[in-house]
Amino acid sequence: MSNHQPTINPQNQHQTSDNPSFLLKLTIGLIGSFAFLQVYSIQAILPIIMQDFLASETQAGMTVGATVLAIAIISPFMGMLSDAIGRKNVILAGLVALGVPTVLLGFAQNLTTLTFFRFLQGLAVPAITVVLIAYVGEEFRGKTVAKLMSFYVSGTVLGGFMGRFLMGHFEPWIGWRAGYWVMGALTLIGATLVWWQLPKSKNFIANPNFSSSIAILKQHAKNRYVVTACLLGFCVLFSLVGCFTFINLHLSESPYQLSSAGLANIFSVYLIGMVITPIASNLIAQFGAARMVRVAIVLSMIGVLITLSAPLWLIVVGLTVMSSGVFITQSATITYIAVNVKQGRSLASGLYYMFYYLGGTVGAWVCGLAYMQGKWKTTVWTLLILQILALAIAVFGMVKTIKKLG
Repeated sequence: MSNHQPTINPQNQHQTSDNPSFLLKLTIGLIGSFAFLQVYSIQAILPIIMQDFLASETQAGMTVGATVLAIAIISPFMGMLSDAIGRKNVILAGLVALGVPTVLLGFAQNLTTLTFFRFLQGLAVPAITVVLIAYVGEEFRGKTVAKLMSFYVSGTVLGGFMGRFLMGHFEPWIGWRAGYWVMGALTLIGATLVWWQLPKSKNFIANPNFSSSIAILKQHAKNRYVVTACLLGFCVLFSLVGCFTFINLHLSESPYQLSSAGLANIFSVYLIGMVITPIASNLIAQFGAARMVRVAIVLSMIGVLITLSAPLWLIVVGLTVMSSGVFITQSATITYIAVNVKQGRSLASGLYYMFYYLGGTVGAWVCGLAYMQGKWKTTVWTLLILQILALAIAVFGMVKTIKKLG
């Protein structure tokens, strides 16, 4: 079965080079950063949130779950909307809409209000993430897609790290409420960047027909590429949210008793993803997405097991290995979609993100229950069961089609 590649207009060959400009790669990466700056920022201050609002582990975990649930709900519809009205303006509107509830978080007086504003944050994120993947799939081809996707994933890694890192250090310095006001301002800076630097679409063809979108949705539901990617996406974020939400509670307790700043520093392991994903894009292009996903899932499982060790430094090593596997899996999976799905790319990426973030929501809830039941050890075994399922999906579901891109 041959690779499906986006149709390219002859006048647009400058965008299809195997070596996109550094400024374009930087812009794509920074968009990913600003999109994810807010999503997991609250993880670094979960022990503080539990104290301030007298919340249980599961309630605190759902301040993370509320955001990812909103992303899951809105992602497919954002794909349909973008297929109808365009790409760049939707991304721009999403960043502006993300900044408003971020500022409002600083005014929350109870856990319900805080969780609601976190939900509103999630509603804005797919306008950035879903649409950007569709944009790249339309405007570029071959190896360029893999390269830009790797920069996007690296950007999401940086954003995920910076959100946690900044909030963890803002909390003892200016308080988490003022911290969210600063984070809101940073998001609006991201909107300015998109307006200024992201090239306008050249290959976008509007499809405002809702019935046509429904027909494409039915096709995607039978498309092996889409279905497999969606199931893997569910497993990926289940693992990431479950691990990095409740490791905070584990490390805030005896014998580690890390502060919010100390927990924020732990998230430095995320930065390895910025090195791993560009390397992974070359490996994906050479060996194929299917093989790379299998290797990455096994790597992630090994990392989770290492976190059962007692020394803090070894736990950090385990988190580094685990997150590296997750980032490679994500990069390979979204490249799998961008290259192999020919029609309704935005809707396909929307479905992927619906399952991806639904996995994060379920991960926050299930791992919260596991942590309440048997602390970190039970959480780890829960994560391993899910990763075994992911490995089975990769082995039996993924088609070996991407041996060489371009």
